[in-house]
Amino acid sequence: MNKREVSEIKKQFSPTNCNITRICGCYVNGEKDIITTFKDAFLSLPEEAAFKYYEIFKKTMSGSVGKCLHDVEFPREAEKDGGAQAFLLKLRDSGLKDDELLEAFYQRVIDKYCCVGNFLILLIHGTYDIPGKAEDGQTMFDASDEVYNYILCSICPMSLDKPGLAYNEKDQKIENRDRDWIVEMPTHGFLFPAFHDRSSDIHGSLYYTKKSRDMQDSFFAEMFGAVIPMPEDEQREKFAAVIEETFGEDLDFQTAKAINDNLMEHITEHEMSTEKYVLDKKAIRELLEESGAADEQLEHFDEVFEDIMETKDTKKSTLMADNLLNTAKLTVKADDVVVTTKQDSCAGIETKIIDGKRCLVIELSGNCLVNGMLVK
Repeated sequence: MNKREVSEIKKQFSPTNCNITRICGCYVNGEKDIITTFKDAFLSLPEEAAFKYYEIFKKTMSGSVGKCLHDVEFPREAEKDGGAQAFLLKLRDSGLKDDELLEAFYQRVIDKYCCVGNFLILLIHGTYDIPGKAEDGQTMFDASDEVYNYILCSICPMSLDKPGLAYNEKDQKIENRDRDWIVEMPTHGFLFPAFHDRSSDIHGSLYYTKKSRDMQDSFFAEMFGAVIPMPEDEQREKFAAVIEETFGEDLDFQTAKAINDNLMEHITEHEMSTEKYVLDKKAIRELLEESGAADEQLEHFDEVFEDIMETKDTKKSTLMADNLLNTAKLTVKADDVVVTTKQDSCAGIETKIIDGKRCLVIELSGNCLVNGMLVK
């Protein structure tokens, strides 16, 4: 899913656009025992509660695709009877009204989801009457060819609120108040089916994780039976390793900066596109060639890429361009110093040998302040 498709579904989680038909939940303690379950028609909820739920659902679809949000493609085995996709399809088609399916879903989550402490499993069902689009891109709310029938799962940690004193209005006393369990914002969740090209795609899903490194491998495999996406920071580490191994001792500051500048330029050129900018082996090779890699280094790149990227797994042989560098700033680190500058201001940075020492030279423009003091 691209950012426009994600945004279109997120907009449905509001009082004016709400198309949620049903909400179900399962509250689980730290020992993985079910404390309680509930199910309701969403529109019967009090307005204040509904608003809180909207925040949770929107959060489950927040962040950039490739960082917090990950496209999932089901393998063929998952779509057979008893497979992960087949199970989710039954759950969706039930409208969350089949108690046995709900219990089975809760148990799958409880068995595989790792959480220290209590957590809440939320599951909603919705039906979005997709409005048509005119040739000029205008939305035609009275022209719809499809209803997007979906479920959204949000997994929220629970925490005790802070201890303290409170006023007991009945007894007119200040006393120690009871602590309540609070529902936090979700750390994981998913939308099924995917919403591709403004249409339902039962062969895919959208997975949310708050932290890139916390992919919940066992839970992911149980829910989707699919290949786990490479976390953002791992993509960055592997990209750096490929470059370092390709150039070896010939990787100098100017080459690294050229790679940064060229990648930044390509990302900028791709900004207007709604599609994700993905770098595969061919694109990375072209980037290195454009940045000054010699023929023998490019030949070595083929071997390095296969070794580092583990391309037997095709899902892990591509990288999201936005995950590979910070488009806002460039950071240069040495053992005892860190220098950060805006990407559009990094042209004036270079390395020079001064008095026999390797130095980082930064062009200064405008005023220069040291601890708030204006210096010459």
